[in-house]
Amino acid sequence: MRRLRGLPHSLAQRGLLATVARAWNVLSRRHGPVATHDTGPAPPSAGADARRVLVMDALMPDATRDSGSVRMREILLLLRELGCSVVFAPDSGQATASERAALVADGVEVIGIPGAPSLPDWLRAHGSTVAAVMLCRHEVAAMHLDLARAAAPRARILFDTVDLHSLREERTARVHGDRALLRKARRSWRVERGLAARSDVTFVVSPVEQALLRRELPQARIELLSNIHTVLGRTAPFHDRRGVLFVGGFAHPPNRDAAHWLVEEIMPLLHRELPGMPLHLVGSVPDRERALLRREHVHVHGQVAELGPWMESCLVAAAPLRSGAGVKGKVNSAMSHGVPVVATPMAAEGMHLVDGHDVLVAETAEQFAAAIARLAREPELWERLSLNGQENVRQHFSRDRAREALRMALGPAE
Repeated sequence: MRRLRGLPHSLAQRGLLATVARAWNVLSRRHGPVATHDTGPAPPSAGADARRVLVMDALMPDATRDSGSVRMREILLLLRELGCSVVFAPDSGQATASERAALVADGVEVIGIPGAPSLPDWLRAHGSTVAAVMLCRHEVAAMHLDLARAAAPRARILFDTVDLHSLREERTARVHGDRALLRKARRSWRVERGLAARSDVTFVVSPVEQALLRRELPQARIELLSNIHTVLGRTAPFHDRRGVLFVGGFAHPPNRDAAHWLVEEIMPLLHRELPGMPLHLVGSVPDRERALLRREHVHVHGQVAELGPWMESCLVAAAPLRSGAGVKGKVNSAMSHGVPVVATPMAAEGMHLVDGHDVLVAETAEQFAAAIARLAREPELWERLSLNGQENVRQHFSRDRAREALRMALGPAE
């Protein structure tokens, strides 16, 4: 697919119009012409004078698929709460009926999919009235930032990194000794750094990544917009629980590595201490991987509609990540349900966690197995981590914090 090249911001009017025309042609070929009818219901109106915000991500959000979708849905809801008229466009150009219906029910208009206006046609009609364009992930931002600048000249450009892709690639490369991936990570870093320099506001999810970008780009505005969770609490007590829970889809390479490390090295050590302790793997797992993970006492459940039943029955949540970036939704989610977490330093990074207070941190397979066994034997420790983990979510990953970050990024209404 032909990508738009970087354009200088000070284009002459003729060049600007030509640039927009070329961009629209590229996107029209990608997304198709505008549909002549709309098969879905119109979203509730936010008012004629509401600020219009266009949000673009790689895919439609699906909370059962990944933690990024949970965060995205909360962002869209918070923008609505801030009085914005919100429009969402998936870069994939695809959406299931249920995915679209879920956003429409939240008051979000969906474009760029079959049966809805194409992105180019929508921008022709509304670009001059857009107050902000939020571009999520560096691949999406690299494709659309220049078009957003040209077609929505009044809009603030908000680059949402989701996590620093380059940092995740670099760490994965070092774990596996992959020089090709390390070179790719360096290319991704140049792209992410360039996008942050050219955006009005860049969002990161971790204070570690915020500090990294601020050192590189002291003049850029780098803000924290982390994971967003509501504390759900727990009902089942320590003595009614059993088992270890791992949540993570295999489309995310660090999850695949973590699951195999957990099954192949950590659980055999744990079973020496606690024979028969079950492990529950929840998340999209390809069929070929299921055979590789099959062991006695290992249950591969795949993608599930609701995590609640697992959060209420399992004793411990495991986050044995050896690579990655950002903050970990699996850790937030478990803590919001009051399930104590055993995590590697990588999984606990940037999450304001203290070993022994609201998490147990373990670096080796031996340490990880010992930490799980300790939680299974010490109800008082389990209770302390359960309560303090919930408090961590309240303090650092609340809707109020995210709402304020979005409000400040949008600036005052004109």
